[in-house]
Order: sequence, then C-alpha cells, then structure tokens
Amino acid sequence: MSDTRNTVPKTVCQPIPAAQYVRMSDDGQQYSIDNQKAAIQEYAKQHGFVIVRTYADAGKSGVVLNRREALRTLLEDVDLGKTDYKAILVYDVSRWGRFQNSDEAAHYEFLCTRSGIRLHYCAEQFTNDDTPSTAILKALKRSMAAEFSRELGVKVYEGKKRLVKLGFWVGAKAGYGYRRMMLSADGRQKQKLGDGERKSLTTDRVTLVLGPRKEVECVRRMFAMVIEHRHSCTEIARQLNRDRIPFHGNEWERQDVFNVVTHPKYAGYNVWARTSAKLRSKVLYLGRERWLMTPGAFPAIVDQTTFDRVQVMLPRNADRQWTDGELLRKLKQLLAVKGRLSESIILNARGMPTVGTLHRHFGSYKEMYALIDYHPPAEDIFRTAQTERSLVLRRELICRIKTLFPKNVTVFHFPKTTRSILRFDNDFNVSVVLCRTRPRDSGGLDWIAEPAAIERGFITLLCTVSPNRDRVLRFYVFAAMDFRTRRFLDNDPWLRTGVRLKSLSEFYAVVTSIHKAQGKLVSPA
Repeated sequence: MSDTRNTVPKTVCQPIPAAQYVRMSDDGQQYSIDNQKAAIQEYAKQHGFVIVRTYADAGKSGVVLNRREALRTLLEDVDLGKTDYKAILVYDVSRWGRFQNSDEAAHYEFLCTRSGIRLHYCAEQFTNDDTPSTAILKALKRSMAAEFSRELGVKVYEGKKRLVKLGFWVGAKAGYGYRRMMLSADGRQKQKLGDGERKSLTTDRVTLVLGPRKEVECVRRMFAMVIEHRHSCTEIARQLNRDRIPFHGNEWERQDVFNVVTHPKYAGYNVWARTSAKLRSKVLYLGRERWLMTPGAFPAIVDQTTFDRVQVMLPRNADRQWTDGELLRKLKQLLAVKGRLSESIILNARGMPTVGTLHRHFGSYKEMYALIDYHPPAEDIFRTAQTERSLVLRRELICRIKTLFPKNVTVFHFPKTTRSILRFDNDFNVSVVLCRTRPRDSGGLDWIAEPAAIERGFITLLCTVSPNRDRVLRFYVFAAMDFRTRRFLDNDPWLRTGVRLKSLSEFYAVVTSIHKAQGKLVSPA
C-alpha cells in the first residue's frame, strides 16, 4: 500500500454561480435571446462562472422598468437576499436598459453591487472592474443607449408622419364603421385585416375601407340624431341600446358615441398625433392645432358639412352643466309620469342624466329622494341600501388590492364614470365585478354577474359576496366576461373556466399569467 501522508492535494477552483439577464425588444437579430445567451455562456466559460439562473424579458422595451417583469423580479430577489448566485451576467449595457435618465441604470446596478452581487457586461470592450476609466466608459455607454432610443423615436415619428401625409393608416383598430385593408407596394388591395392582425411585409401599407352596411348606417344615424333632435351622446347611446344595436358585441356607452361623432375620419380625414406618449411617458392629449390631418384619405361616411354642423351643435360636457335644481325638476317630472322611481327607471328615461351624475350631486338615492319628497316602499329602500353597501365594499376591495401590489397596480376611471378600473404595470386593464344574489323559486340563491359593457373584454376579478353585501366570499379570475348578464349556482361548472384564488395575494401572479397567455394568441403577421 502506497504512503499518501506527504501527498499535497491539488487545488480545485470551484466555478462561481451566476445569473444571466437577457432582454430583446425589436432592435434586430443581433440582440436575439439565443445570441445573448451564447455570448454570455462564452464569457462565463472564460471567467470561471456557471449559469444557475436565467431572467429573460422577451419583446420588452428597455426604456422603462415597469413592463420588464424579469428585471423587476431580479432586483427584488437581490434586495431580499433570495439569490443562489454571486454575479449577474448581461450581454451589454443596452440590454440592462436604455433608460432616458442614465442614472436610473446606474442605480439598479448599484442595488446589486450593494448586495454583494457584481454586474458583468459580457460583450463590452471595457473591463468589469471599479477603475475610474471603466466608470467613465459605463456612463458614456448608458448615455449612448438612451440617445439611441431618442433618435429611433424621432425616425419612427417622421416615418409615420410621412405615411399619414400619403393617406395611409398607421393606427391600430379602424373603429366602428370602418375596416383595415392591406395594400401591396403598388397600391393593390390584398386583404382585410382582422383584430390583432398586421401587414405581412414591410413594403405593404394599410388604408381604411367602409365596414358592414349596418355599421355605416348607424354612424350616419348618430350624426342625424344630433342635427335633427339635438341629442346628447348619452341620449344617443341609450337609444341605440334600446334598439338592440351592438357596439362590437357590447352595449353603447356615452364615450363610444362621442368618439364617433367627433372623429374627423368619418368625414374622410386621416388623423394622427392626437395624443403623444414618447419614450413610454404619460399620454398627453394634444390640441387640434397640433394634429396631423390629411383630407380625402378614406371614404367618408358623412360629408364635411354634416360633420362640421355636429361639432357646433353637439352638447359638450352635458353632465357638468346640470344644476341641483334642474336635476330635481327632472326627477319630479319623471316621478309624475311613472308614479315611482328606481335606478332602472332613471337609467332608461330619455333626457335624464347618468346615475353617476346623480350620485355626484346628491350622494345617495335616499338623500336625493328626500329632496323631492318621495318616500319609496321599504323593499326599494332595502335594494338601494344594498347597492350603496356594494359601492363601499368595492371601494374597500380596490384599496386592499392597491395595498397588496403598490408597485404594480394603479386605479383609473373612464371619462364621465366613477367606476374604478385596475391598471396593471401600466400595460393592461383588469375589471372588478361583484356578484349579487337573487332567490331561486325552488329555494336557495343564485349569483348574478353583470359586467359593464365597456369592460367585458378585460381580464376580470369576479367576486361572490354575502347576501347583505358586507364581505367577499370567494375570488375568481376570468380572461373576459363576454356576456351581458349571467346567473349561476355556487357550484356552477362555468366557474371552473376561471381561476379560483385561495387568497387575494395570488391575484397579481394569476392576472399576469393570463395576460401573457392572451398575448401568445395574437396573430403575429
């Protein structure tokens, strides 16, 4: 047996565990995810790293952080110490981000370094150390990355501006009454584009053509209702809903009508740059003098004279013009005609303001009815109290969600409404629907879900509430609510088409996964 007492063991250099962060927007094949991973793997091999974790943001702009889920997860893991790696490898400075404030990119790198995890840029010419020359080069590269986005934004803007002047459509959806038509480079019509579809070649162009005859006639009817009857947008929407004329499968809302009767495209104009959101900034609504307008670009649904008359005659901001005295007189007149009042009676009456307007003026139905000396039956009082408890419960639920996800959720309202909509990561909307109960003839209770017309295409948090509407019993998340009213049992099979939440803390993860799945179903032209 050999003597091993004096044998000196060889030193084994253990590879350093590292995470890799990769991101691709639409900057070109050079920055494909696979290319980045290959370069990072080669760097890791040469410098003694082993990749143990990958964070990937595919198809995400580097200008802002809030839409880059992988980078936000990485920073959160580093901050909480939930890491099994000692370094982070990134292809180059631009993949870390093209933030318009270069200090933002430096700040995120500092957060990692402060936690003992150094960033390594694998395709840059400078050395990943703490020397002054490296710091200067990094700062220069961050500024160059930001400037690239600014220059690209200017080029894209000028390119779209030229196409608009030529009469081509550069927007997304065509809007009610129109359809998008794809044209070849020589101007030949190729095919109509459906929702979510895009032109197949970069040399193709898009224009607008007339949609179905029923939609075209409906648009002309709306303009006529303003000119002949001086109807407001609210009155037009109610009349169209009474006549069972759908708006893309949903009921008409005041804002839908307003968007039609005020948009110059219905007089044949190609209009662009009504809003601005450069480099992912907040949306700014530009004045008419800054719009880019090309006349005669599309087939007009109404002539110029009709369009101009409607702009003059259309009652603008009608709800804001009501005084308390006018509202109370309208309510007294309606009470004299109907003999009683309720939310549905008010909502369906011609010439009445919206229910939201009444709430803003008087607070509650009880207070409003007292001012006109109307004392509804006890049953109506009970229903009104339930409605108001639902409003309180909804506000509490919205506040709870904001508290749970303060960095990811904001709340907004559509114009002329007070109903809260959740905005996730400044990217997509989520609706909240509280289901009321209704007794069954055979005993027991049914749940009633009635999503708002404008929200039926949104991802929806469906909440079943207690009969007296003081607490939420269960939470479900659905990809959409494609119906006007649904009545269901507590064990209805339809509920299994959604995702039941064990707790509201799961809400963000479930909603974002559904949104990602929906994105994969969009037709990639």
